[in-house]
Amino acid sequence: MSDNILEIKGINKKYEDNVVLDNLNLNIKKNEFLTLLGPSGCGKTTTLKIIAGFENPDSGSVMFGNKDLSTIPPHKRPVNTVFQKYALFPHMNVFENIAFGLKIKNVPKEQIKEKVTEMLKLVALSGFEKRRIESLSGGQQQRVAIARALVNEPEVLLLDEPLGALDLKLRKEMQIELKKIQQRLGITFIFVTHDQEEALTMSDTIVVMNKGVIQQMGTPQDIYNEPANAFVADFIGESNIVDGIMLDDFKTEFCGRVFETLDKDFGKNEQVDVVIRPEDIQMVPPSDNVLKGTVLSVIFKGVHYEIEVKLEDSDYKWIIHNTKSAPIGSTIGLMLNPEDIHVMRKVR
Repeated sequence: MSDNILEIKGINKKYEDNVVLDNLNLNIKKNEFLTLLGPSGCGKTTTLKIIAGFENPDSGSVMFGNKDLSTIPPHKRPVNTVFQKYALFPHMNVFENIAFGLKIKNVPKEQIKEKVTEMLKLVALSGFEKRRIESLSGGQQQRVAIARALVNEPEVLLLDEPLGALDLKLRKEMQIELKKIQQRLGITFIFVTHDQEEALTMSDTIVVMNKGVIQQMGTPQDIYNEPANAFVADFIGESNIVDGIMLDDFKTEFCGRVFETLDKDFGKNEQVDVVIRPEDIQMVPPSDNVLKGTVLSVIFKGVHYEIEVKLEDSDYKWIIHNTKSAPIGSTIGLMLNPEDIHVMRKVR
Protein backbone atom coordinates (compact mmCIF):
# COMPACT_ATOMS: atom_id res chain seq x y z
CA MET A 1 0.00 0.00 0.00
CA SER A 2 1.35 3.43 -0.95
CA ASP A 3 2.52 5.85 1.76
CA ASN A 4 1.45 8.75 -0.45
CA ILE A 5 -1.64 10.73 0.48
CA LEU A 6 -1.46 12.99 -2.60
CA GLU A 7 0.08 12.43 -6.02
CA ILE A 8 0.49 15.38 -8.37
CA LYS A 9 0.93 14.06 -11.89
CA GLY A 10 2.09 16.08 -14.90
CA ILE A 11 0.50 19.37 -13.85
CA ASN A 12 0.84 22.21 -16.34
CA LYS A 13 -0.48 25.72 -15.82
CA LYS A 14 -0.10 28.80 -17.98
CA TYR A 15 -1.44 32.35 -17.65
CA GLU A 16 -1.45 33.76 -21.18
CA ASP A 17 2.18 33.26 -22.30
CA ASN A 18 3.56 32.84 -18.78
CA VAL A 19 4.29 29.21 -17.85
CA VAL A 20 3.62 28.92 -14.10
CA LEU A 21 3.90 25.13 -13.69
CA ASP A 22 5.83 22.99 -16.15
CA ASN A 23 5.02 19.26 -15.97
CA LEU A 24 5.00 19.20 -12.16
CA ASN A 25 5.20 15.73 -10.56
CA LEU A 26 5.16 15.41 -6.80
CA ASN A 27 4.30 12.70 -4.26
CA ILE A 28 3.27 13.80 -0.77
CA LYS A 29 3.34 11.27 2.07
CA LYS A 30 0.85 10.74 4.88
CA ASN A 31 1.68 12.62 8.11
CA GLU A 32 4.41 14.60 6.34
CA PHE A 33 5.29 18.27 6.86
CA LEU A 34 6.17 19.24 3.30
CA THR A 35 7.24 22.76 2.34
CA LEU A 36 7.09 24.29 -1.13
CA LEU A 37 9.95 26.79 -1.16
CA GLY A 38 11.03 29.26 -3.79
CA PRO A 39 11.08 32.89 -4.93
CA SER A 40 7.97 34.85 -5.85
CA GLY A 41 6.46 33.60 -9.09
CA CYS A 42 8.02 30.12 -8.90
CA GLY A 43 4.60 28.38 -8.87
CA LYS A 44 4.34 27.29 -5.24
CA THR A 45 1.08 29.12 -4.41
CA THR A 46 -0.46 28.03 -7.72
CA THR A 47 0.38 24.42 -6.78
CA LEU A 48 -1.41 24.91 -3.45
CA LYS A 49 -4.46 26.44 -5.15
CA ILE A 50 -4.68 23.52 -7.59
CA ILE A 51 -4.58 21.03 -4.70
CA ALA A 52 -7.29 23.05 -2.89
CA GLY A 53 -9.43 23.33 -6.04
CA PHE A 54 -9.26 27.13 -6.32
CA GLU A 55 -7.41 26.82 -9.64
CA ASN A 56 -7.74 24.27 -12.43
CA PRO A 57 -4.63 22.93 -14.18
CA ASP A 58 -4.37 23.09 -17.97
CA SER A 59 -3.41 19.41 -17.88
CA GLY A 60 -2.43 16.74 -15.37
CA SER A 61 -4.16 15.43 -12.26
CA VAL A 62 -4.17 15.57 -8.46
CA MET A 63 -4.80 12.10 -7.04
CA PHE A 64 -6.02 11.48 -3.49
CA GLY A 65 -5.54 7.73 -3.12
CA ASN A 66 -7.34 6.36 -6.19
CA LYS A 67 -9.57 9.43 -6.54
CA ASP A 68 -8.89 12.20 -9.07
CA LEU A 69 -9.74 15.48 -7.33
CA SER A 70 -10.01 17.51 -10.54
CA THR A 71 -13.81 17.16 -10.76
CA ILE A 72 -14.40 17.65 -7.01
CA PRO A 73 -15.28 21.21 -5.82
CA PRO A 74 -13.08 22.80 -3.11
CA HIS A 75 -15.55 22.36 -0.24
CA LYS A 76 -15.77 18.61 -0.84
CA ARG A 77 -12.04 17.95 -0.98
CA PRO A 78 -10.28 16.35 2.03
CA VAL A 79 -8.18 19.50 2.50
CA ASN A 80 -8.50 22.83 4.30
CA THR A 81 -6.50 26.00 3.72
CA VAL A 82 -5.00 28.62 6.05
CA PHE A 83 -4.27 31.84 4.17
CA GLN A 84 -1.70 34.55 4.89
CA LYS A 85 -4.48 37.03 5.70
CA TYR A 86 -6.41 34.42 7.76
CA ALA A 87 -9.84 35.45 6.31
CA LEU A 88 -11.52 35.42 9.75
CA PHE A 89 -15.05 36.77 10.14
CA PRO A 90 -14.83 40.08 12.08
CA HIS A 91 -18.51 40.02 13.08
CA MET A 92 -18.09 36.64 14.84
CA ASN A 93 -16.25 35.88 18.06
CA VAL A 94 -13.51 33.25 18.36
CA PHE A 95 -15.90 30.38 19.11
CA GLU A 96 -18.19 31.27 16.20
CA ASN A 97 -15.27 31.53 13.77
CA ILE A 98 -13.96 28.10 14.67
CA ALA A 99 -17.43 26.55 14.68
CA PHE A 100 -18.45 28.00 11.31
CA GLY A 101 -17.55 24.98 9.15
CA LEU A 102 -19.20 22.55 11.57
CA LYS A 103 -22.43 24.56 11.55
CA ILE A 104 -22.50 24.49 7.74
CA LYS A 105 -22.27 20.68 8.00
CA ASN A 106 -25.19 20.65 10.51
CA VAL A 107 -23.09 19.03 13.24
CA PRO A 108 -25.09 18.81 16.52
CA LYS A 109 -24.53 21.71 18.97
CA GLU A 110 -23.04 19.58 21.75
CA GLN A 111 -20.57 18.03 19.33
CA ILE A 112 -19.63 21.49 18.00
CA LYS A 113 -18.95 22.72 21.53
CA GLU A 114 -16.83 19.68 22.30
CA LYS A 115 -14.77 19.98 19.08
CA VAL A 116 -14.24 23.75 19.36
CA THR A 117 -13.15 23.40 23.01
CA GLU A 118 -10.68 20.72 21.95
CA MET A 119 -9.27 22.92 19.19
CA LEU A 120 -8.93 25.94 21.48
CA LYS A 121 -6.91 23.81 23.86
CA LEU A 122 -4.75 22.53 21.00
CA VAL A 123 -3.83 26.07 19.86
CA ALA A 124 -3.44 27.37 23.44
CA LEU A 125 -6.48 29.68 23.32
CA SER A 126 -8.69 28.16 26.01
CA GLY A 127 -10.84 30.90 27.57
CA PHE A 128 -10.83 33.01 24.38
CA GLU A 129 -14.21 31.74 23.16
CA LYS A 130 -16.06 35.07 23.47
CA ARG A 131 -13.21 37.36 22.38
CA ARG A 132 -13.76 39.51 19.29
CA ILE A 133 -11.36 38.97 16.40
CA GLU A 134 -10.16 42.59 16.35
CA SER A 135 -9.08 42.29 20.00
CA LEU A 136 -6.60 39.51 19.20
CA SER A 137 -2.93 39.84 18.35
CA GLY A 138 -1.62 38.64 14.98
CA GLY A 139 -0.36 35.39 16.49
CA GLN A 140 -3.68 34.73 18.21
CA GLN A 141 -5.61 35.38 14.99
CA GLN A 142 -3.38 32.93 13.21
CA ARG A 143 -4.11 30.29 15.86
CA VAL A 144 -7.84 30.86 15.39
CA ALA A 145 -7.44 30.40 11.62
CA ILE A 146 -5.54 27.15 12.19
CA ALA A 147 -8.16 25.90 14.68
CA ARG A 148 -10.97 26.75 12.24
CA ALA A 149 -9.23 24.71 9.54
CA LEU A 150 -8.37 21.77 11.80
CA VAL A 151 -11.79 21.44 13.47
CA ASN A 152 -13.15 20.01 10.21
CA GLU A 153 -10.62 17.16 10.50
CA PRO A 154 -9.01 17.54 7.06
CA GLU A 155 -6.59 14.85 5.97
CA VAL A 156 -4.36 17.53 4.48
CA LEU A 157 -3.86 21.09 5.76
CA LEU A 158 -2.63 23.66 3.22
CA LEU A 159 -0.85 26.73 4.59
CA ASP A 160 -0.14 29.64 2.23
CA GLU A 161 2.60 31.76 3.85
CA PRO A 162 0.57 31.98 7.10
CA LEU A 163 3.45 33.50 9.10
CA GLY A 164 4.24 36.31 6.67
CA ALA A 165 2.28 39.00 8.55
CA LEU A 166 3.89 38.29 11.95
CA ASP A 167 6.90 40.02 13.48
CA LEU A 168 10.20 38.12 13.64
CA LYS A 169 9.99 36.92 17.27
CA LEU A 170 6.39 35.76 16.94
CA ARG A 171 7.12 34.12 13.59
CA LYS A 172 9.89 32.03 15.16
CA GLU A 173 7.60 31.02 18.04
CA MET A 174 4.83 30.02 15.64
CA GLN A 175 7.22 27.96 13.51
CA ILE A 176 7.87 25.72 16.51
CA GLU A 177 4.19 25.75 17.52
CA LEU A 178 2.98 24.72 14.06
CA LYS A 179 5.42 21.83 13.93
CA LYS A 180 4.24 20.64 17.37
CA ILE A 181 0.59 20.81 16.26
CA GLN A 182 1.35 18.82 13.11
CA GLN A 183 3.23 16.14 15.08
CA ARG A 184 0.47 15.94 17.69
CA LEU A 185 -2.31 15.52 15.12
CA GLY A 186 -0.34 13.34 12.72
CA ILE A 187 -1.89 14.88 9.58
CA THR A 188 -0.21 16.08 6.41
CA PHE A 189 0.80 19.75 6.25
CA ILE A 190 1.71 21.38 2.92
CA PHE A 191 3.33 24.71 3.69
CA VAL A 192 4.21 27.47 1.20
CA THR A 193 6.97 29.97 1.96
CA HIS A 194 9.81 31.93 0.37
CA ASP A 195 11.63 32.02 3.73
CA GLN A 196 14.40 29.40 3.73
CA GLU A 197 14.84 29.54 7.53
CA GLU A 198 11.15 28.69 7.99
CA ALA A 199 11.51 25.75 5.62
CA LEU A 200 14.64 24.42 7.34
CA THR A 201 13.08 24.79 10.81
CA MET A 202 9.73 23.11 10.23
CA SER A 203 9.89 20.64 7.35
CA ASP A 204 10.28 16.90 7.00
CA THR A 205 10.65 17.45 3.25
CA ILE A 206 11.49 20.60 1.27
CA VAL A 207 10.60 21.05 -2.41
CA VAL A 208 12.66 23.86 -3.94
CA MET A 209 10.93 25.36 -6.99
CA ASN A 210 11.96 27.86 -9.65
CA LYS A 211 10.01 28.95 -12.74
CA GLY A 212 7.41 26.20 -12.29
CA VAL A 213 9.99 23.39 -12.09
CA ILE A 214 11.16 21.40 -9.06
CA GLN A 215 14.90 21.99 -8.62
CA GLN A 216 15.40 19.61 -5.69
CA MET A 217 13.36 17.64 -3.17
CA GLY A 218 14.77 16.22 0.06
CA THR A 219 15.22 16.60 3.80
CA PRO A 220 16.38 19.98 5.14
CA GLN A 221 19.81 18.43 5.75
CA ASP A 222 20.04 17.13 2.17
CA ILE A 223 18.93 20.42 0.66
CA TYR A 224 21.40 22.47 2.72
CA ASN A 225 24.42 20.16 2.69
CA GLU A 226 24.06 18.66 -0.80
CA PRO A 227 22.35 21.22 -3.06
CA ALA A 228 21.52 19.83 -6.50
CA ASN A 229 22.58 22.96 -8.37
CA ALA A 230 23.77 26.53 -7.94
CA PHE A 231 20.20 27.87 -7.75
CA VAL A 232 19.39 25.70 -4.73
CA ALA A 233 22.73 26.47 -3.08
CA ASP A 234 22.18 30.19 -3.54
CA PHE A 235 18.56 30.13 -2.39
CA ILE A 236 19.10 27.96 0.70
CA GLY A 237 21.48 29.73 3.06
CA GLU A 238 24.43 31.83 1.97
CA SER A 239 26.92 30.47 -0.55
CA ASN A 240 30.03 31.45 -2.42
CA ILE A 241 29.53 30.24 -5.99
CA VAL A 242 32.43 30.32 -8.47
CA ASP A 243 33.14 28.91 -11.93
CA GLY A 244 35.32 25.82 -12.01
CA ILE A 245 36.64 23.05 -14.23
CA MET A 246 36.38 19.38 -13.28
CA LEU A 247 39.80 18.21 -14.47
CA ASP A 248 39.24 14.60 -13.44
CA ASP A 249 37.55 12.55 -10.73
CA PHE A 250 38.26 14.19 -7.35
CA LYS A 251 40.22 17.06 -8.93
CA THR A 252 38.71 20.51 -9.54
CA GLU A 253 40.27 23.76 -10.65
CA PHE A 254 38.89 27.12 -9.54
CA CYS A 255 40.27 30.52 -8.54
CA GLY A 256 43.58 29.66 -10.23
CA ARG A 257 44.28 26.58 -8.12
CA VAL A 258 43.65 22.84 -8.25
CA PHE A 259 41.79 21.33 -5.28
CA GLU A 260 41.08 17.79 -4.16
CA THR A 261 37.34 17.24 -3.96
CA LEU A 262 34.98 14.34 -3.22
CA ASP A 263 33.20 14.54 -6.58
CA LYS A 264 33.45 12.22 -9.57
CA ASP A 265 31.63 11.06 -12.73
CA PHE A 266 31.92 14.41 -14.51
CA GLY A 267 33.34 14.77 -18.02
CA LYS A 268 37.02 15.60 -18.26
CA ASN A 269 37.53 19.38 -18.22
CA GLU A 270 33.77 19.90 -17.76
CA GLN A 271 32.77 23.41 -16.72
CA VAL A 272 31.07 23.30 -13.32
CA ASP A 273 29.74 25.47 -10.51
CA VAL A 274 31.69 25.26 -7.25
CA VAL A 275 29.76 26.06 -4.06
CA ILE A 276 31.40 26.81 -0.72
CA ARG A 277 29.39 27.70 2.37
CA PRO A 278 30.71 30.71 4.39
CA GLU A 279 30.96 28.67 7.59
CA ASP A 280 33.13 26.03 5.88
CA ILE A 281 36.00 28.40 5.05
CA GLN A 282 38.85 28.37 7.56
CA MET A 283 40.65 31.66 8.18
CA VAL A 284 44.41 31.00 8.42
CA PRO A 285 47.65 33.02 8.08
CA PRO A 286 48.37 33.87 4.42
CA SER A 287 50.81 31.58 2.61
CA ASP A 288 51.52 30.21 -0.86
CA ASN A 289 49.67 26.99 0.04
CA VAL A 290 46.23 28.57 0.45
CA LEU A 291 43.97 31.09 -1.26
CA LYS A 292 44.62 34.65 -0.14
CA GLY A 293 42.40 37.69 -0.01
CA THR A 294 41.96 41.20 1.33
CA VAL A 295 39.35 41.90 4.02
CA LEU A 296 36.82 44.43 2.66
CA SER A 297 34.28 44.53 5.50
CA VAL A 298 33.46 42.95 8.85
CA ILE A 299 29.93 42.78 10.33
CA PHE A 300 29.21 41.36 13.79
CA LYS A 301 26.18 39.01 13.58
CA GLY A 302 25.91 37.96 17.22
CA VAL A 303 27.17 34.37 17.05
CA HIS A 304 29.76 35.06 14.33
CA TYR A 305 31.44 37.72 12.22
CA GLU A 306 30.50 38.05 8.56
CA ILE A 307 33.69 38.91 6.69
CA GLU A 308 33.78 39.96 3.04
CA VAL A 309 37.06 39.11 1.33
CA LYS A 310 38.29 39.96 -2.19
CA LEU A 311 40.37 37.08 -3.48
CA GLU A 312 43.89 37.83 -4.68
CA ASP A 313 44.24 38.12 -8.49
CA SER A 314 40.51 37.62 -8.92
CA ASP A 315 37.21 39.52 -9.18
CA TYR A 316 35.56 37.11 -6.73
CA LYS A 317 34.36 38.42 -3.39
CA TRP A 318 33.69 35.74 -0.80
CA ILE A 319 31.72 35.81 2.43
CA ILE A 320 33.24 34.05 5.45
CA HIS A 321 31.52 33.29 8.76
CA ASN A 322 33.95 33.01 11.65
CA THR A 323 33.88 33.48 15.41
CA LYS A 324 37.06 35.58 15.09
CA SER A 325 37.33 38.95 13.36
CA ALA A 326 40.04 40.32 11.05
CA PRO A 327 41.17 43.92 10.46
CA ILE A 328 39.73 45.63 7.38
CA GLY A 329 42.46 45.90 4.73
CA SER A 330 44.47 42.97 6.08
CA THR A 331 45.45 39.95 4.00
CA ILE A 332 44.24 36.56 5.23
CA GLY A 333 44.53 32.96 4.07
CA LEU A 334 41.49 30.84 3.18
CA MET A 335 41.78 27.08 3.68
CA LEU A 336 39.28 24.57 2.24
CA ASN A 337 38.88 20.89 3.04
CA PRO A 338 37.73 18.49 0.25
CA GLU A 339 34.41 17.79 2.02
CA ASP A 340 33.61 21.51 2.12
CA ILE A 341 33.83 21.97 -1.66
CA HIS A 342 30.59 21.14 -3.48
CA VAL A 343 30.90 20.63 -7.23
CA MET A 344 27.76 20.61 -9.39
CA ARG A 345 26.86 20.66 -13.03
CA LYS A 346 25.91 24.01 -14.45
CA VAL A 347 22.18 24.55 -14.96
CA ARG A 348 21.70 25.04 -18.68
